[in-house]
Amino acid sequence: MQAYVYRLAMSHPGDLSALAALFDSGQLDPAHVTAVIGKTEGNGGVNDFTRGYFTLAFSSLLAERTGRPRQEIVAGIPCVLSGGTEGVLSPHYLVFARSPSDSDSPANKRLAIGVAFSPSLPPEAVGRSAHIEMVADTVRQAMADAGIDDPADVHFVQVKAPCVTAARAQAAAARGASVLTADSNRSMAYARVAGAFGVALALGDVPPEKITEAAMFSDYAVQSDRASISSGVEVDCNEVIVLGNSPRWQGDLMIAHRPMQDALDIAAIGTVLGDLGIPALPQVSSADAGRIHGVLVKCEPDRRGLVRGNRHTMLDDTDINAQRHIRGAVGGMVAGMLGDGRVFVSGGAEHQGPDGGGLIAVIAKA
Repeated sequence: MQAYVYRLAMSHPGDLSALAALFDSGQLDPAHVTAVIGKTEGNGGVNDFTRGYFTLAFSSLLAERTGRPRQEIVAGIPCVLSGGTEGVLSPHYLVFARSPSDSDSPANKRLAIGVAFSPSLPPEAVGRSAHIEMVADTVRQAMADAGIDDPADVHFVQVKAPCVTAARAQAAAARGASVLTADSNRSMAYARVAGAFGVALALGDVPPEKITEAAMFSDYAVQSDRASISSGVEVDCNEVIVLGNSPRWQGDLMIAHRPMQDALDIAAIGTVLGDLGIPALPQVSSADAGRIHGVLVKCEPDRRGLVRGNRHTMLDDTDINAQRHIRGAVGGMVAGMLGDGRVFVSGGAEHQGPDGGGLIAVIAKA
């Protein structure tokens, strides 16, 4: 197999003209599209309808070009959108594609892509042990889909998990079941943690006995620096995208990742670029920038209220949500080094990388 990644701009959340142009030119076969990860200018909250708007436009375009039913596309191609393009971040989306290749395997490992969907997750299971186990099983299925046997070859796992809405909570109550929380925002946070714990369990990042409901929001040593978890009302199952490097894949793309220790960890950005042979002195050159096909970042305001010993006010601002603060701050730092605002920066990084930090992954030509 060979993987392809296209980083495409959009003028609004339903703008798929750049993808349509790839189809029209013959550069990309619509049948080879495997997954999408993108940033929209929504608020990133429960009522961020830009995610559903993009998904509708994307699935409609793929249905038109492939002849497949739209619902079949929705159920078979993960489409993970993160709202919030604060500061210099630019709305864009990454299209992941894969196709058979007849060439010999490369001497080195190359980018591998795997996807999987869990069964529908009942609202009473969101954020609980059953959710963790379901995500872990789905990650293993996505690894198998990518042909990755060794968890060490996995560099980034994107999960989109469902959350509890008022209607879903009422439906559970009607069945005699109770949800962990009926607060949709709180439910999204628990879903993200369950997703992170599921990734950690599947990849062996943490001993299984430490991955418990009691560790949620308390033991931040239980984390995975390869997990990127989003949650939203637009899904009812766990959608998983696994990105890694494998000797079974051809092409010229590779992925590398590093944990970010805090919101000022500019060294982690330079290190992950260095892993791919891209210097940033202090900014990536225009020639090397052309090698970069995607940048994926998770970040979180330090809940202790400090960054390197100095007080921050992100958690105390009643005018601007803390997640919008952190996306703008970290996004500006990463974009500054790259000289490019097309960076996927997602907040809500509980247990995803070091506490108060997060992770960065870069896909580039070898």
